[in-house]
Amino acid sequence: MFRNATVVYAHCDLFCGVYDPAQAKIEAMSVLKAAEKYHDSDDEVFRARAISIKEERAELVKHHLMVLWADFFDESHRTQFSDLDDLFWRAIHQAGAAKKSVDPADGEKLVALIDEIADIFWQTEKAKTSGVYPPG
Repeated sequence: MFRNATVVYAHCDLFCGVYDPAQAKIEAMSVLKAAEKYHDSDDEVFRARAISIKEERAELVKHHLMVLWADFFDESHRTQFSDLDDLFWRAIHQAGAAKKSVDPADGEKLVALIDEIADIFWQTEKAKTSGVYPPG
């Protein structure tokens, strides 16, 4: 029965309705901290591990941002927040830049862009029922 099944991947198989930019921010903070730890060490094995972890986490940032952009935000949000598409484009590209770099400044820029996205996210009515970690 399942021999010819096609494997597909999605954020949520149920359309759970749980979204939060905190997922992307946690990964972005890992990117930043891994870059800082890279510079704080002279152990080449440790530094190689820091790069590997940083690259993995940067890829996760891109994934979480794409899920928010494609599955949470809708046309009404794009109308209300005219720079939304550009902001996501810049954040996703910054995640790629941070993935390729060991400069902590690239991680800092990524975190700042995600904070801008989070600010917009929490301004939406939809975030009240979808978000997990509202700003304090």
